[in-house]
Amino acid sequence: MASFLGIFLVTLATGVPIALALGVGAMAYLFVTGNGGLLLAFPQRMIGSVDQFVLLTIPLFLLAGALMNVGGITDRIVTFARAMVGHRRGGMSSVTVLSSMFFAGISGSATAEASALGSILIPTMSKQGMPTAYAAALVGVSSILGPIIPPSITMIIYGVLSGTSIGQLFIAGVVPGILLTAGLLVYGSWRARRDGFPITAKTSWAERGTAIIRTLPALMLPVIIIVGIKGGIFTTTEAAAVAVAYALVISGFYGELKPTRLWGAFVATAVSTSAILFIAAMAGIVSFVFTLEHVPTKIATSVLEISDDPLFILLMLNIVLLVLGMFLEPISILILTMPILMQFAKMMGMDLVQFGMMVILNVVIGMATPPVGICLFIVSAISGQPLMKVAREALPLLGICILVLALVALVPAVSLFLPNALAPMR
Repeated sequence: MASFLGIFLVTLATGVPIALALGVGAMAYLFVTGNGGLLLAFPQRMIGSVDQFVLLTIPLFLLAGALMNVGGITDRIVTFARAMVGHRRGGMSSVTVLSSMFFAGISGSATAEASALGSILIPTMSKQGMPTAYAAALVGVSSILGPIIPPSITMIIYGVLSGTSIGQLFIAGVVPGILLTAGLLVYGSWRARRDGFPITAKTSWAERGTAIIRTLPALMLPVIIIVGIKGGIFTTTEAAAVAVAYALVISGFYGELKPTRLWGAFVATAVSTSAILFIAAMAGIVSFVFTLEHVPTKIATSVLEISDDPLFILLMLNIVLLVLGMFLEPISILILTMPILMQFAKMMGMDLVQFGMMVILNVVIGMATPPVGICLFIVSAISGQPLMKVAREALPLLGICILVLALVALVPAVSLFLPNALAPMR
């Protein structure tokens, strides 16, 4: 596999898109090993990787998030969070974290959160006297809530590849998402007291009531999805369609969904969906090569030769996934490594829902981890702050993320309590 990895890394380093790098590396490997005739199977493998009905949820959930974003939902979420906690010392820190949590239930994407909320919240925090680099780091790290709190595109991909119930994964993400939110809120409050961040005027109860009324319909979307799936009202794919219809109604009700914005949402959804499915198609080729060469089995055997201690295997797996998350997009990592990951899940005897939450947390934390986490690049560009300065501010926040990851990996109840509690509803 050295030839594949070498060509893949070289093409990636030269700026070739990851999807093409995967395909070129796989094709080159087959030629080097004298299996060039297997290239004839590539089109079938590519189509087979994306020809799955449940993948319809990806464009539908993306469209629902895009519709709510262009429909003015982002501004309402920020206004709502500001009305609830903005009056506390350094309250904009809490507003940022809560806005990320609420927006996560709509977008399902870390990069979308970092872009949408960063452009609003980073300048606001800076104007209130908070360090701009800290504001950027807080937005960047908080944005990883997007793929953790349902609906989540990353969970859908994991569910498809592993055969795990997507509805169960959605439920399993709630508690880790709340724990991560709580940890970031505590750190934000401590930092505000330590550095003497400013206190803003308290919002009146009337203004709070108005903010709740204006925002509540949008915040009901994740509740509708979860209750609908767990209550057997509709499937995951149908839930995605319901989310689009609901987003259209809510955005139209707010009166901000103009024709030009509607078209922009369609275009953005088409581009994002095409990118995700193209990566899935090309990574399907790599999975074919891995299976051909028995790579998952060889890697699992190599690890067992070092140690068969489950805790050691778990530690090494988490370290590898965190490092991969720093360089690659989560969906690419899942598609590329899932055959290997499933071998490790069997070796450790972990529930696939708990294992999925651990894997997803790893790859999304990597998106905000220096030196190359994509979310840090986004907020650095928005704030105009040097990347390394933002990265230094992000380190304590990432420590909280690692702590939540450790709880998910070591304590099954953290991710399985809600799915098991709601099991009778199925």
